[in-house]
Amino acid sequence: MAGAGAGRVMMREAVSRCWRIFATGLSFASFGLGGLFLRLVVFPGLNVFVRQPQDRVACSREVIRLTFRAFVGWMCLLGVMRYEIVGRERLERRGLLILANHPTLIDTVFLMAFVKHAGCIVKGGLWQNPFTRGPVRAAGYLNNDKGVDLLSDCIASLRGGDNLIIFPEGTRTPASGAIELKRGAANVAVRGERDVTPVIITCEPMTLGKGEKWWQVPPRFAQFRIEVRDDIKIDRFVGNGEMESVAARQLTKYLETYFTEGKQQYATTRSEGTDHRRAAT
Repeated sequence: MAGAGAGRVMMREAVSRCWRIFATGLSFASFGLGGLFLRLVVFPGLNVFVRQPQDRVACSREVIRLTFRAFVGWMCLLGVMRYEIVGRERLERRGLLILANHPTLIDTVFLMAFVKHAGCIVKGGLWQNPFTRGPVRAAGYLNNDKGVDLLSDCIASLRGGDNLIIFPEGTRTPASGAIELKRGAANVAVRGERDVTPVIITCEPMTLGKGEKWWQVPPRFAQFRIEVRDDIKIDRFVGNGEMESVAARQLTKYLETYFTEGKQQYATTRSEGTDHRRAAT
């Protein structure tokens, strides 16, 4: 009897895993087709019916936000993942410099789905990709191939009221979990004199991490947690007369520790909660 029960459990787990592989592939296929539809139909329509460039950018960003919201909902409906957002009310402002860690492939999608008036920095390759070049150009996102002009463009975006989303790691966190930040985001904060709105993203079990293929799904659906924390005041780094380059370096090291400890705090809290539940049973 015990063997038969274990066999049924293994069968259910195998069926569940096969479904989530299929559902993940279906999700990303839908994402690609959606991007192509936006490029070929939606954004050309906006060019015709929305005459003012500024209004057209705002409409394009709202279309992308709602599309990403639908994509997140689609993945949840298919049973690929679940999510929770903590401190979402802190995103209901303008001109935010939002810095987040980057554990998975879809972190950008999550933040873009729930941040209004969002701008972001995208890789130069996305400006040529047939599925993404339409949306990123229509929405006026920033191209990371612009070199020295990128910093001034970021500051101008913030001063214009955009909520600028940056992943300071520059790429997904490696499998080791070690967070190493580039200094560009800190330079935006220091030179633009902007407080930082930190977002800590965790995923358990891990999926879509650096080096992982989309079909390498975890044993169960992924649970994402997006925690929007209180702002980090920039005055503590620039108010003591330090050179901007020194302040940016100090802020970068602080943020590396901040994000690392934030992940560890959540992991510890989750582990303690699991232990309490086991003890109660």
